[in-house]
Amino acid sequence: MKKSFEDVVGLSKYLRSPEGCPWDREQTLETLRFFILEEAYEVIGAIDANDTQELREELGDLLYQVIFVSQICGEEGKFDVEDVVRELYYKLVRRHPHVFGEEKARDAKEAVKRWHGEKMKEKTRRRDLLEIPRSMPALLRAQRVGEKASQVGFDWEKTSDVIEKVKEELEELQKAIEDGRGNSIEKEWGDLIFSLVNLGRFLKLDAEVSAHKAIDGFIGRFNRIEEKAKERGKDLSELTLGEMDELWEEVKREG
Repeated sequence: MKKSFEDVVGLSKYLRSPEGCPWDREQTLETLRFFILEEAYEVIGAIDANDTQELREELGDLLYQVIFVSQICGEEGKFDVEDVVRELYYKLVRRHPHVFGEEKARDAKEAVKRWHGEKMKEKTRRRDLLEIPRSMPALLRAQRVGEKASQVGFDWEKTSDVIEKVKEELEELQKAIEDGRGNSIEKEWGDLIFSLVNLGRFLKLDAEVSAHKAIDGFIGRFNRIEEKAKERGKDLSELTLGEMDELWEEVKREG
């Protein structure tokens, strides 16, 4: 049975009605915040797993969050999902003057520059750079800030310059630790992380993805250490640090 976007919108309205679902009726913009983030991460998980079926399902769940939030806002007299779609349509046209206007873009880099040029014209409260949500994961937010600054020309010229910045920030962190300056340690550590994210950006790496891969790698090796300890009839907690280091190196050699 074929169903349309309008059918899902109608279903959302019904679920919020007195004849609908008690749980759906209790939801607010505040309670849906977590679900919106969760569904977005599940979409990313499906992309990373290259699972087409799961991706289709998770995209549907994410789309429903948009419809659900719009339904609540419609009930409050603010806007409805049609307003959301209409605004998106005109925004896409407006931010693509090189497609729908007389301007042209020679390549993707110039297209992005024109997109951000139009976006800056729309902002009336603060500079675009400041409007990256603070609720974003820190590494992703750091990368986006670096990208936005770069788009207006505030950036290093080459990778080696960023490497020098990383070294500089590491030295400042070491100095703060040696001096016992507690307040400065957090700041210098944060500066080091931010400079490392920018180095990753220059190397065409995704900070969030790279960090997850490193974490997954550590977990995998740590689990192998635990397995090897059990093969020797010991619990991991019974091993000395030296013994665990030996197993760690053994696991690393295995690849």
